[in-house]
Amino acid sequence: MSPECRDRNRAVGWTDARAYALPMISSQLPPGQRWVDRPIVYDVAPAGPVDLASFRLRLHGAVRRPLEFSWTDLQALPRTRVARDFHCVTAWSVRAILWEGVLTAELVGRVEPDSDANWVLARGRDGYSTLVPLDAFAASDSLVAYRMADAPLLPEHGYPLRLVVPSLYAWKSAKYLDELEFLRAPVRGFWEARGYHDRGDPWKEERYRGGIS
Repeated sequence: MSPECRDRNRAVGWTDARAYALPMISSQLPPGQRWVDRPIVYDVAPAGPVDLASFRLRLHGAVRRPLEFSWTDLQALPRTRVARDFHCVTAWSVRAILWEGVLTAELVGRVEPDSDANWVLARGRDGYSTLVPLDAFAASDSLVAYRMADAPLLPEHGYPLRLVVPSLYAWKSAKYLDELEFLRAPVRGFWEARGYHDRGDPWKEERYRGGIS
């Protein structure tokens, strides 16, 4: 089973991604992938409208300090621009998408996960969820992004907030993000429950599950 990506043919204003805080990594194509010009959009369900005045990002679970961030709170946190290649499990990749937001490492440092926490379950307003290994979630180039290609996120790309984990396949980068639950043991999300890999490393072609690695 493969999540069929649907191209809505909405042109995104891709920019020359030269200005960012983290250095760009030379584009290389993981096995089984092909380059495309822009991300192909896929949603499992409509997300509906969101009111930024009442928006909250909730972080909880196996942590010392559960927290909630309002939209204003998130905007006040240190922001970083990251340009990274983006790899979909359906075999397309986009070069050097420029994201802007808050590094996940910043959030991890604030909630202080328990020593035996190894996973994060990311949930979105559309009912989507995905399981992410804590080490990939907290990697130096992972972030919760509210800007893409030098513009606010478009609705189809997860407005107002999405998780971006460049080291893993794109289904791990949950859109419409509003909840992050830290876990001691894996709880499979939407695609993991349907046979997709718990980790999802594109360089190892971890598309389907043969056991947790």
